[in-house]
Amino acid sequence: MGDTTETTIDLTEMNKMIEANLPLVKHIVLQVAVHFPRHVEREELARAGALGLVEAARRYDESRGVPFDRFAAQRIRGAILDAVRAADWAPRSVRTLARKLEATEQRLASRLGRVPTTEEMAEALSMDTNELARLRDRMFRSVVLALEHEVSDDVDDDLTLVDVLVDHAAIEPSEELETRELHAYLRDAIALLPERQRLVIIGYFLEGRTSQDLARFLGVTESRISQIRSEAIQMLKDGIEAQYLAEGADAAEPRGRSARRKAAYVDAIGDRSDWHDRMDQVTLIESSAPEVKVGLPLS
Repeated sequence: MGDTTETTIDLTEMNKMIEANLPLVKHIVLQVAVHFPRHVEREELARAGALGLVEAARRYDESRGVPFDRFAAQRIRGAILDAVRAADWAPRSVRTLARKLEATEQRLASRLGRVPTTEEMAEALSMDTNELARLRDRMFRSVVLALEHEVSDDVDDDLTLVDVLVDHAAIEPSEELETRELHAYLRDAIALLPERQRLVIIGYFLEGRTSQDLARFLGVTESRISQIRSEAIQMLKDGIEAQYLAEGADAAEPRGRSARRKAAYVDAIGDRSDWHDRMDQVTLIESSAPEVKVGLPLS
């Protein structure tokens, strides 16, 4: 019974010491927070400091003659520093350089009345601008942010890193549909080209033939192949771009044989397949129409 009563008294005294010194945690957090980047959450520092206070209350020995607040302050500060180090992979050398850089920037800003330039910072640190750029790069790469770190100052947005980070390995559904539609238009546009232009585009871009191969196959010069290729590319570009114009944007009646031929080509691309078929196609080659697969002889 005596041991239980003594333990209860000890726990009661310990809780009193913790409650009485909670403001000390806040005070130390304010002291040390100025040495850390803005992304380090003050609430996290306070939680670590509170755990340090609890540990101090458990280990405190009044017989040593050290006031509890002084003993606890050391434990709180140590717990905060340990928590920051545990969440940070940057070596101490980078942190030392970062503090030097920040102190220099603040000193120059106070003296100049504005943000110092890169050249002024480099001169103050006795290094060239390239060395300063490398230092800043090391600092930026050492910053570790939690996914729940808020990235917007607007309280209404409440955006965190997880909301704005882009997964480049994943394709958004809208982007996938746009790509399928573009590939479908390109397939149709190639298939509807005049025969020589179609053969040159397929041979050169899809089958890897050289201009010399194509010239020999069609019985023309290489310069003529280059001309045909340029004309075909321009037709494809104009024909596909026209599919994305608002309906009625080019409502004027085409005048001249060339304009009418171009308009007919544009209309043919739009009529060749409906949007369901375009969405079903995945790649340019995999499901292309027979007209878009033309094998040219090597010799």
